[in-house]
Amino acid sequence: MKYLQGKVAFITGATSGIGLAIAHRLAQAGARLALHGLPDAAEGDALCQELARRYDVEAAYFQADLRNAAALEAAMRRVLGDTGGVDILVNNAGMQHVSPVEAFAPEIWNDMLAVNLSAAFHTVRLCLPSMRARDWGRIINIASISGLRGRSGKSAYNATKHGLIGFTKSIALETATTGITCNAICPGWALTPIVQKQVDALAAREQLDDATATHRLISLRQPSGKLVKVEQLAAMAAFLCSADADEVRGAAWTMDGGTTAA
Repeated sequence: MKYLQGKVAFITGATSGIGLAIAHRLAQAGARLALHGLPDAAEGDALCQELARRYDVEAAYFQADLRNAAALEAAMRRVLGDTGGVDILVNNAGMQHVSPVEAFAPEIWNDMLAVNLSAAFHTVRLCLPSMRARDWGRIINIASISGLRGRSGKSAYNATKHGLIGFTKSIALETATTGITCNAICPGWALTPIVQKQVDALAAREQLDDATATHRLISLRQPSGKLVKVEQLAAMAAFLCSADADEVRGAAWTMDGGTTAA
């Protein structure tokens, strides 16, 4: 069903993993795509051409370093100018770093604040006016179960993802009487390229096949013993964009194989 026909979806970190899966799913529903990423213009444009051909939708690429607020705002102005306004905003881009807090490099802390949290503030404040003008919008922030619980060595990631969930709730209340909703999705361990590299490294190190290495990596982390599929997360995002989710507001929905149930 093309229930998003005529809607414009802007997705950050859309060239791989969860962001790319969401781009596929929203395009399948008819959304016009504005995709953000770090790869060069040639790679980003090629991806957009592939999506446009496959789903018969318009797709354009916008490159920006989210650590730079001025560069992000400039990119957002181009997106809004080219599309006439964003209907669906998916803040997916993020970065990770693990270190004891006393050894945590301040510059990495600042980068993580900028990418994982401040970027969402800037995209939301810039996209909301056009959403309000149409009295319809969907804001989806890809948080993490690390926004619901703590973990040693992940002070910046925990702080930014907790902050993103709090930000989500605040925006949901600010838009509660409108046709705009704001929600967060909180994945557990998902089968992204980054996680697949860890699986591959474990398989090579211990001479395991992919399935065995995946199970060994994840079995101590998620009660289901299975990685979340990016397509499953994309389906949740697509549901949040549907009319059935009109009154889902300020939620932090987990998809984590039971991790936060323990």
